[in-house]
Amino acid sequence: MMAIPEAALGRPRKLWGWGYEGEGLNAAELEDLARVLAERFGLSGLRAADPPQVSELQLRPPRVQPPSSLEAICSIGIRERAEHTLGKSYRDLVRGLRRRYDHPPDLVAYPADESQLAAVLDWASGARVAAIPYGGGSSVTGGIEPDVGEGYRGAVSIDLRRMGRVLEVDRPSRAALIEAGTLGPALEAQLRPHDLTLRHFPQSFELSSLGGWIATRSGGHFATLFTHIDDFVEGLRVLTPAGAVETRRLPGDGAGPSPERLFIGSEGTLGVVTRAWMRLQERPRFRASAAATFSSFDDAWEAAREVAQSGLWPANCRLLDPTEALISGAGDGSASILILTFESADHPLDAWMERAAEICRHHHGHVPQVGTSIDEAAARQGAAGRWREAFLRGGHYHDAYVRLGLVQETFETAVTWDRFPEFHAGVLKATRAAIADACGSGLIACRFAYVYPDGPAPYYTVAAPGRPGAELEQWAAIKEAASDAVLRLGGTITHHHAVGRDHRPWYDRQRPELFARALAAAKRELDPGGIMNPGVLLGHQ
Repeated sequence: MMAIPEAALGRPRKLWGWGYEGEGLNAAELEDLARVLAERFGLSGLRAADPPQVSELQLRPPRVQPPSSLEAICSIGIRERAEHTLGKSYRDLVRGLRRRYDHPPDLVAYPADESQLAAVLDWASGARVAAIPYGGGSSVTGGIEPDVGEGYRGAVSIDLRRMGRVLEVDRPSRAALIEAGTLGPALEAQLRPHDLTLRHFPQSFELSSLGGWIATRSGGHFATLFTHIDDFVEGLRVLTPAGAVETRRLPGDGAGPSPERLFIGSEGTLGVVTRAWMRLQERPRFRASAAATFSSFDDAWEAAREVAQSGLWPANCRLLDPTEALISGAGDGSASILILTFESADHPLDAWMERAAEICRHHHGHVPQVGTSIDEAAARQGAAGRWREAFLRGGHYHDAYVRLGLVQETFETAVTWDRFPEFHAGVLKATRAAIADACGSGLIACRFAYVYPDGPAPYYTVAAPGRPGAELEQWAAIKEAASDAVLRLGGTITHHHAVGRDHRPWYDRQRPELFARALAAAKRELDPGGIMNPGVLLGHQ
């Protein structure tokens, strides 16, 4: 059964790994990376494992069939089901390489409008079928895997790619009504004729959707001020098994608890975001960028703190420790690098950039000559440009590390400035010990993805040799040690990657118990059958 023409589903996405079919590191790049990793970790004979092919997969047969009224928008094809089984985390990639697609959805639904979506939810509720909302499939926390337990007759993955339009643009208010299935590039392309931009660019931008950003409280382009998607939501509409919820579109509101906040970050457990009014911006015309280098990481983070507290609000204020600078190609590993960028659609930025440079110099940083530019190519030059290129290709490099047999993954958090020195030292100590125990050797690097006046959002990268067949256990041990340290030392289990299923044990410890019961009560009202993404945020019902 596959009634939907392939053209309606767009460019084919990879069955395994990041991006679209035909993308990724080429053979020469893989060979170069293997040589670098072999030298770094003292390994030999590194060979990239082959990604799985559809013909190699043996998925369990569908346990349920859609009613005839839904057959035209559903698929039980192996490729479609496999594509909707795993996300993009290290754990997902390793299982995919092992051809372990253990929890496939029984079918994939592709609704083109709310009436079709409502029909899917009505059927799933009545048939006791778990419903998993799906945007671009870029979850790195197990948020889209249909691992729903034994209490359901089956699972349907609800792919919103056919709901991908900008429906209305309010130019005077600088806002637009956008369907939730709109992927990042399509969203920006539809706004460009209006000379407007949402300017929310998570690393997964190419293959993540507006609805996914809202459901996971994603972090985007801006390192300060407008860091999360929350800041851009003006109003939204959600379809739940109990009916539709549509919030009033307002620039600000003091009428009780915000209904939007109940659904922003709900990760598909309460319903499906179908469209949202989003605050937009003029496209920037002025930019100023610089990369400050510091021989001391302590000086570098103190400079980042002062910039965050200065009221300058740079668009980019990303700090790379020496190891992060080295592995990203932004530096040679001898210094920390603070990448600063200012943007404006209204005015030149020399004064802002010069003040930020002055702060860096005050903390013993070296800042080269800076100036304002309107040339996009300027953003691709120097240390900042090299880091940007590595950031944009990060998903492909992650795939390559895993294919070459390394344990390579990230974790991110946030903590207040007063706690950061002890926090950072403790996280590094716990993670390094776990890496040594699990892998014998390896590295951990740190960057600040975002900075606030009251604290940073540190983002850690782990890379270590894997043992064939034991990689999942190696990473599980490292993740447990790192996550335990993050909570013990006052951080959050996630700043912008969402909770999913992978972070649930630590989220349950971080979340106040009374709030957990209140959230469960809201879920019972909106999702009486407990079918919406079971196991994410809350236990199975």
